[in-house]
Amino acid sequence: MNQHPRTAPGLHNQLLDRLGMEICSGERAPGSTLTLEELERTHGVSRSVVRETVRVLESMQLLVSKRRVGIMVLESSQWNQFEPRVIRWRMQSPERQAQLDALIGLRLAIEPEAARLAALQASASQAAELVGIAGRMWAASEENNHNAFHELDLQFHALILAASGNPMFAQLEAIISEFLEGWHARGLGPGHPHPIALQLHADAAAAVQRRAPDEAFAVMRSLLMRSAEEAS
Repeated sequence: MNQHPRTAPGLHNQLLDRLGMEICSGERAPGSTLTLEELERTHGVSRSVVRETVRVLESMQLLVSKRRVGIMVLESSQWNQFEPRVIRWRMQSPERQAQLDALIGLRLAIEPEAARLAALQASASQAAELVGIAGRMWAASEENNHNAFHELDLQFHALILAASGNPMFAQLEAIISEFLEGWHARGLGPGHPHPIALQLHADAAAAVQRRAPDEAFAVMRSLLMRSAEEAS
């Protein structure tokens, strides 16, 4: 029987998810230490898999290597809170509500302004595509095609950020998508899109196409406030 440590490519992602979850859930407390040898022995993987996993977690600022101390778990205040995988792990942990609240606050601060800018900056094709996505969301809802609706919702909010013309807003797309993915995967909110939410998506798209920045801001804020109420 082969007893050599496993080195298959998928093992790195498995170990990364396992350790990331242990840290983000508090199972591995801040200040606690671990070693390469421990991880290699406990998880039955090669030293190269362990080293690469630790390197990635250090890049996320979940871990730090210190001489004569070892590999130490950092306080959550030091983590890269904008890392999508950190968001995913926290959404799967006892800290889910705190993560939801933080993401909702971020969205309320950014997306209404992104919609306002989109009404000023979006190209004609971007505005038309936004209206088209909103229409397809209605159709997916009426057909009870939840997966299609979810994918269209991701596209809608990503396009709002991109159409703002602000490259920093556009780079928040991965964070917003991670929020929406977690929302969808955990069945948060109503089981069927509410007609008011569908209408707000359509109204936001229409405001962008009509070049009505103040209306776009107000409608997007109303849409996000509905999401906040569903999450509470």
